[in-house]
Amino acid sequence: MSSEVDARGLACPQPVIATKKALDAIWDGVVTTIVDNVAAKENVAKFAAANGCGVSIEERDGHYRIRITKGTPPDVYDSKPVSPVCAATVYLITRDTLGHGSEELGAILMKSFLYSLGEIEPLPKSILLINSGVKLAVDGSPVLEYLASFAECGVNVLSCGTCLDYFQLKDRLAVGGVTNMYTILTELSAGKAITL
Repeated sequence: MSSEVDARGLACPQPVIATKKALDAIWDGVVTTIVDNVAAKENVAKFAAANGCGVSIEERDGHYRIRITKGTPPDVYDSKPVSPVCAATVYLITRDTLGHGSEELGAILMKSFLYSLGEIEPLPKSILLINSGVKLAVDGSPVLEYLASFAECGVNVLSCGTCLDYFQLKDRLAVGGVTNMYTILTELSAGKAITL
């Protein structure tokens, strides 16, 4: 079986995730991913190699064609689909941007982070939003679709009510529920907590 992934023009980490989806869809065969920059070429090739696939790269007309060969031994074959199961991991998001420094870059990184988090299994148990992090769950948020997807999969997406009131955003909350500090602490205490 063979397929092709055209990842030209896609921002990191989308070429890797598109390649992962194509590889997940086959038991064995070849996936050829086409990218248009060196960083994407390196990231896709490293991902494929780290997952036990054969990799060869051809440069043509300024684009890179990454040929990935996947093979699964017959005794590993399992026809049952795997569904994401929520882990005990809880993410506490304290800002509407990721990292410190450039706000513009931080917004791009937050979008990339939430997109990538949705591609990793198992999904987290909860995503807790406090301080300016609550801005991610309101109308007009650039990451609203990602948070809505988490909620549809059973992830608790909870925004601090005090924070929503402070920013006068409670009537604009578009995904998840409103919570309080006690519930936030309970969630953080119950599982592995990661603060951003």
